[in-house]
Amino acid sequence: MAAKVAAKVGLWIDHRQAVIMTLTDNGVNKTVIKSNTERHARAAGDPNLTGPHKDRMIPADDRHEREFDEHLKIYYNQIIDAICSAESILIFGPGEAKKELKKQLEKNNLDEHIAAVETADEMTDNQILAKVCKYFNVPVPEPFEVESPHQRMKAPLHPR
Repeated sequence: MAAKVAAKVGLWIDHRQAVIMTLTDNGVNKTVIKSNTERHARAAGDPNLTGPHKDRMIPADDRHEREFDEHLKIYYNQIIDAICSAESILIFGPGEAKKELKKQLEKNNLDEHIAAVETADEMTDNQILAKVCKYFNVPVPEPFEVESPHQRMKAPLHPR
């Protein structure tokens, strides 16, 4: 049986998607996980509702917030499944999702694998890869082009 390859993972995340770059001795793998959820600002029911149904109004904001939180739990668990075997994990992104994922990793006793959590703006796949390679002091593979966000990429880490 082959020895397990120790992977270093860089993960750009927001509430819509996570772009995971996995660096191993065999190359780079890219995985994109979509959350399929979106937070919507909504009013709490119909303000013009009158009569016997008015007292039965359920605050829409609470229901939607619970649904949003449940979708995020599923999303974070999918990400954790994809990165749980990593030796070291760099998490970065623009909003709160990076901190929320960190908490989920801590709940799963994976916090010792977190190398850092950093704030970063929207980034292209190549920018994400460059940041991950720089952080882990690994040369960026050449040539490295991303044709599609759904394409799985493999490129040698040390071109010869």
